[in-house]
Amino acid sequence: MKAKVLRITTILVLCLLIFTGCSNNTATNTEDEKDFTIVTSFYPMYIFTVNVVKDIQNVKVENMTEPQTGCLHDYQLVPADLKTLEQADAFVINGAGMESFMEKVMEQRKDLNIIEASKGIELIKDENGEENAHVWVGISGAIKEVSNIADGLAALDPSNAEAYKKNAEEYIKLLEAQSEKMHKELAAFKNKDIVTFHEAFPYFAKEFGLNIVSVVEREPGTEPSAGELAELIDTIKKTNCKVLFAEPQYSQKAAESIAKQTGAKVYLLDPVVTGEKDASADSYIKAMDENLKVLVEAFQQNQ
Repeated sequence: MKAKVLRITTILVLCLLIFTGCSNNTATNTEDEKDFTIVTSFYPMYIFTVNVVKDIQNVKVENMTEPQTGCLHDYQLVPADLKTLEQADAFVINGAGMESFMEKVMEQRKDLNIIEASKGIELIKDENGEENAHVWVGISGAIKEVSNIADGLAALDPSNAEAYKKNAEEYIKLLEAQSEKMHKELAAFKNKDIVTFHEAFPYFAKEFGLNIVSVVEREPGTEPSAGELAELIDTIKKTNCKVLFAEPQYSQKAAESIAKQTGAKVYLLDPVVTGEKDASADSYIKAMDENLKVLVEAFQQNQ
């Protein structure tokens, strides 16, 4: 009888050990499940992508450049950037020529999955026929880019496709509401002539009916010559434009100098190209809401 009890006890202990071992293996497999890593090229792409991947497990988003980098027209890749891209399952870029370094990226990572957020968007061209890449600054462009990012991630990571698209739809509704709010408040103003300091605002201006009288610096940091500055001041005086928009990312000295000579007033308009390192998912909408407040203040004083 004792021998029989001993045999049963031994079998139960063995079963318990086997079951525990299986449970531990399952837990280990779950913990070791590989993250789907998304790298974004710069700040606005990071904000859009963070909204698309919201609350999805095992999906990680990392921004390649520092969030204060600004536009990437002349950005030079550094070794740390290429190291970041080594771990990427997908690389989200604005495209339209914004990331001038893409040829080098493709040389280093021929198999890298690229999601071009501006794909299929009709680009605005300047008087020289050069395409403008600042699509995200207009909210309509931002909406299309968010949709493109979601579609691209869904194709690369089918197991989370539904979640990507659901998150994108929710974020797009917020963007649409912000756009509607801005249209409603800006519609009351007839005179919407402005001068900007960078070619960042054509999409924004087109969307909200702003008239860009002139652009001071075609590229950030490239100050106009004395002749160009004199022509600009003459244009501002002739059009009687009193609203001059500088950007928070750059020095306002040149803007203040022009303002003194023309009687215009300097305001800050944010193209949402830079931000905080740990920026919240609603950063783009907050920036656009602040832009609305600035525009309303400027136009109220200059009607």
